Formats: sequence, structure tokens, C-alpha cells
Amino acid sequence: FTSCCPAWVDYLEKYYPDLIPHFSTAKSPQAMVGALSKTYYAKKMGIDPKKIVMVSIMPCTAKKWEIVRSESMYSSGVQDIDISLTTRELSRMIKSAGIDFLALPDEAADDPLGLYTGAGTIFGATGGVMEAALRTAYAVLTKSELPKLELEDVRGMDGVKEASINIGGKDIKVAVAHQMGNVQKVMDMLREARDKKTPMPYHFIEVMACPGG
Repeated sequence: FTSCCPAWVDYLEKYYPDLIPHFSTAKSPQAMVGALSKTYYAKKMGIDPKKIVMVSIMPCTAKKWEIVRSESMYSSGVQDIDISLTTRELSRMIKSAGIDFLALPDEAADDPLGLYTGAGTIFGATGGVMEAALRTAYAVLTKSELPKLELEDVRGMDGVKEASINIGGKDIKVAVAHQMGNVQKVMDMLREARDKKTPMPYHFIEVMACPGG
């Protein structure tokens, strides 16, 4: 399972604790950048991590809770993310400050950690994390680009799509699910397969609590 949606992480921990071992151990993108800013970047720039204020701009209110949800969010020794703003809050702040974006001069974005790939910019949309992970795995194993991933609706299961892709001679079955009512159907299907000792229907599942990601 993917682990970047904090609402989904909380749901699995509360209602399907027996499936926690199948979670990705990767932090969410927000948590990764926060930890890097207070460790790698702080060391590189010679700055005391306690003097760095890390603000994230995220599309989800659950990210506000994520920044204090567990000790893993203090991996740098201090709170990795100090403030999490939603995109709506940022928009209101910009408007209240009287800033006209269209009138601002063009300039390049800062790149304190170097260049990034397109796979790193699609995680916020449903299917984005899945595609980013598959792109990377496919490139590492085959030394070529991932063909277009065609996700198809699962019959009888709204909000769930699936696909199969061959990577290095192995067929990998993946699924993408959003909205918790739809996710529950997938989880129950996995439990049933496990209890009956039948093959699991998927190797990799992306879950987002909100519709559309």
C-alpha cells in the first residue's frame, strides 16, 4: 500500500491493523522534504535546524494533523514540518496581501535540492503515486521508459481502477482506489483472499481518501 495520504494511514491503522505490514515504509513527500530540510539542508548550509521554520503548502487538511501524528515526524530531532497550509489558505493570504500574480515578473524556482523529475509532481492526483513508483521501478529494471499506464474500472467497484504491466518479465498487477467506502471493498477482498489462502489480486495498491486524490 502507498503511505502518502495521512487520512488513509489513520484508517488502516484503526480498522485493518492486521494489514499494516503491507504498508510502504516511505514517508509522505511532505514528511520527506521536512526531514531533509532539517538534516541534509541544515548541515549543507551550516544552519541550526532549530532556527529553520519549514512551511508546507498542501492540498489536504489532513496534512495539518500529519505533521504531529507520530515520532516519525520528529526524525531530525525537532519537528520536521512546523506549519502546514492548504492551497486555499495560501490563496487567501496572497489575496489579502494584495499580490497580483499576473503582474509579477517571471523568475526561476529555487532548487535547493537539485533538479526533480516529472514523477515527483504528480503524487497529489489519484494514480499519481502509483505511476511515479512504476516509472522509477521500470526505468531501474529495464533501462527504458514506462509505456503509458492504462487503468481500467473494476466492474462492480466504484472508485477503483486496475492495470497490469510487465516489468522485467514479471506481470505486476496494480490498483488505485479513492474514497474510503470504495477502499473498504478492496480491503475486504484482500482479507478474503488471505484467509482463503488464494493469490492476492494485486501486488501494489494506491489509496487516497479524497475523491480524485
